[in-house]
This record gives sequence, C-alpha cells and structure tokens, in this order.
Amino acid sequence: MAFELSPLPYDKSALAPFLSAKALEFHHDKHHAAYVKKLNELIQGTKYEAMSLEDIIRATADDKVKPTREVFNNASQVWNHDFFWRCMKPEGCGKPSGALADRLSHDFGGYDQFREEFKHAAETQFGSGWAWLVVDGGRLKVTQTGNALDPVDNGKPALLTIDVWEHAYYLDFQNRRPDFIATFLDHLVDWDFVAGNFEAVQEKVR
Repeated sequence: MAFELSPLPYDKSALAPFLSAKALEFHHDKHHAAYVKKLNELIQGTKYEAMSLEDIIRATADDKVKPTREVFNNASQVWNHDFFWRCMKPEGCGKPSGALADRLSHDFGGYDQFREEFKHAAETQFGSGWAWLVVDGGRLKVTQTGNALDPVDNGKPALLTIDVWEHAYYLDFQNRRPDFIATFLDHLVDWDFVAGNFEAVQEKVR
C-alpha cells in the first residue's frame, strides 16, 4: 500500500500573514512530499508495505540499523507533518475552553503557564525537532523530540505539536525561531482540534 501526500486542510494562502503561501508551498509540497516519496520507496516489497503509518513507526522505532532507521525517520516525519498541519487553522487561536482549559489549569496552573512551558520547549529544542503537548500517565505534559522522533511509539497521545525544523519557518522568519513560535501560539493554533484530541483520549479511559 503506497502512502499519499495528505492535502493541506486549508488553502496555502489561508494562514497569511502569519505563514506565507510560499512557506507552506515549500514545506508541504517539497519537504513533506519528499518524506512520503522516500517512505514509499523504502517499504516497497517489504512487510511494512501492508502496515499503517502508526504501526510502521512502532515497529521500527527501536531499530538503529540504517535501512530500518530510514523507514522510521520517513514514516515518523510523514505522521508528524500530517498532525502538524491539523494543529493550525485560518483565524485560529484565542484560548482553549471547556474541559481542556480546566485540565491545563490543573496540570500547568493555567493557560499562560502552559504557553510559557510550551514556548520554552520549542525554543530550546537543539537543532531540528518538535515540541508537543501530550497526555502522559493521565496528565498533560509538554515534551520535546529531536529530528523525526514523536510520541507515537511510546504510547503518549499527542494533542498539539509545532515543527521547529528550520524549513518550517526560515522563509518567513529567517533565524528568529522564537518569533515563529510566538506567532504559532498567538495566531494559528486550532484549539478545537486540540480539544478534540483531548476528548478522544478521555473517551478511551472512561
């Protein structure tokens, strides 16, 4: 089964002026597309060809042998990008409400404290990687992953992520990663998507 490049959930110009159409074109149509293409090349004729993206990630996460590690890196980057696009929406942001807001207050002390912790994680991720809001042991936590790593293989459901690879922000923000992160948090986050992820996790434990 060949994987396909998932379309963006909005027009490439829809996140302007916060992220430009050119930035999304390069990020989605070139970087993301390259991961999908490479993954399909790597899994052709292998046992991974019949697996879901998540199952490929879990099956290859601990293997350090180069061919298998390449499968993991590309599968994980496809999953990460699919998830990242859905974390944003045109005219997004505001602040979370309802059960998610209550849990952020309980686990972080409030939205502002969560925002600072998430921003710090994204800013201090050395080199390429991601910052995440995840559910870990029933609590909301902020975490970082380097390169292609994600929470899929360790059973910590992801609610929100930001891509801090340079290709995510360099066209619009050059070397100003903190400005990109602040823009993401203040103008782009789709809190309805994040809340839906949180509700799905809650449903599984009821």
